[in-house]
Amino acid sequence: MQYRTLGRTGVQVSTLALGAMNFGSLGRTTQDEVTAMVDAAIDAGINLVDTADMYGRGESEEMVGKAIAGRRDDIVLATKAGMPMGDERNQQGGSRRWLVTALDNSLRRLGVDHVDLYQIHRWDPGTSDEETLSALTDLQRAGKIRYFGCSTFPAYRIVQAEWAARENHLSRYVAEQPSYSILQRGIETHVLPVTEQYGLGVLAWSPLASGWLSGAIRKGREITTSRSTLLPQRFDLTLPANQARLDAVERLAALADAAGLTMIQLALGFVTAHRAVTSAIIGPRTMDHLRSQLAAADTVLASDVLDAIDEIVAPGVDLAPDEKYDTPPALLDPALRRR
Repeated sequence: MQYRTLGRTGVQVSTLALGAMNFGSLGRTTQDEVTAMVDAAIDAGINLVDTADMYGRGESEEMVGKAIAGRRDDIVLATKAGMPMGDERNQQGGSRRWLVTALDNSLRRLGVDHVDLYQIHRWDPGTSDEETLSALTDLQRAGKIRYFGCSTFPAYRIVQAEWAARENHLSRYVAEQPSYSILQRGIETHVLPVTEQYGLGVLAWSPLASGWLSGAIRKGREITTSRSTLLPQRFDLTLPANQARLDAVERLAALADAAGLTMIQLALGFVTAHRAVTSAIIGPRTMDHLRSQLAAADTVLASDVLDAIDEIVAPGVDLAPDEKYDTPPALLDPALRRR
């Protein structure tokens, strides 16, 4: 396992992080299976575990809490808040009112007195940066969080938050958690240059592109992955974007074979090769998934392999642009671009 410094914190984290989204009902995993995966990940050298309150409406946090009992000091524990946690309109977002409550709920579910990294799951356009950063700074000073970060923020929102923190003498985000893979490279255009400029760590989620880069999806095979059952439109080959992904996967598979790598090693090695990336978050559903992903822990791609990837999917290109999660709201809602 390799380790890198998380932004400007001085905290050393593994280049592979264990993501807990599939823990519980979503991934159909039991507590015993979760505990076994957490133990195996830690034993393999992973020291960063990432979850969120909205994963299973708290179920993932509860399972992670039980799995790390007795090993809390072995890991850098990260969770997130901001996505809806109930039908009540104020049980979401980045307001002080909600973040204070959400964090207490997360600490209770995790069975800990603090988290190392508390992340705003999505930018909340209804709350000012000053409000959110002020609440997070106070929670940090209270000892309930060590650091805080953001997730899937557009580049301009990261810059705005940096300005707001300096203008109001508040603590700053230390990390951003964007979606990044060979097939979705859009963040190379704006987000990653900004994180480098401001010294933020980067924890990349979906490095296997929702399973497209797992090796299980190939031409001539029926797509039967767990994610394809949950989100069938993202794997419908009658859609041009999905056909483009499949074409790229075939070329990437040939490249991996020629380099003596698995598709997973190629995919994870690509993400961790970017100088702005701190860790790639893996999200195993089974122990077999975990083992295959841990096999990429020491993968370092040669320059000619990285150049060949650039020929298949150009830098800064998203093959599925409709699946971007940091699109400015005005591009999605016509009412926001009308007088």
